[in-house]
Amino acid sequence: MRQGSMGQLGLDGLLRFQGGIYRCAIGKGGRRADKREGDGATPVGLLPLRRVLYRADRLAPPRAAVPSAPVAPDDGWCDDTTHTDYNTQIRLPHPARHEELWRADEIYDVIGVLGWNDAPVARGRGSAIFLHLARPGFSPTEGCIALERRDLLRVLAEGLMAIEVMA
Repeated sequence: MRQGSMGQLGLDGLLRFQGGIYRCAIGKGGRRADKREGDGATPVGLLPLRRVLYRADRLAPPRAAVPSAPVAPDDGWCDDTTHTDYNTQIRLPHPARHEELWRADEIYDVIGVLGWNDAPVARGRGSAIFLHLARPGFSPTEGCIALERRDLLRVLAEGLMAIEVMA
């Protein structure tokens, strides 16, 4: 990882990166080192940024230090712990429980796919941990980290490659 490419999410709910300080929303279940599927918690530890997905109908490709790709209406993410596609991007329709990545609201207009429970995938350890756009008022997420649009685009453009979530 390049020097200076890691952000730190402190106990104060602020992301620090490249001299900037950014307000974040985290999971409604707080932070957990023992993250489990459905607990609503943001996992503690080093979360590498694997890639960036974005809505090409709503914004230009974001600048980022990792690969990026547009999402399509048939993109999803499997969160069914009993399915072999658990914690992977999928095409819809899909027989297992899943999350749609093409949403009517704006929170998934930009998605940073964070490396949690993906190398290897362990059933029940949590899925779909993303860096995405915050809802108005920074309401809690289901376990993801969320920033304002301008802040998310800025940290991506400045080379963010990982976030260390502090306990």
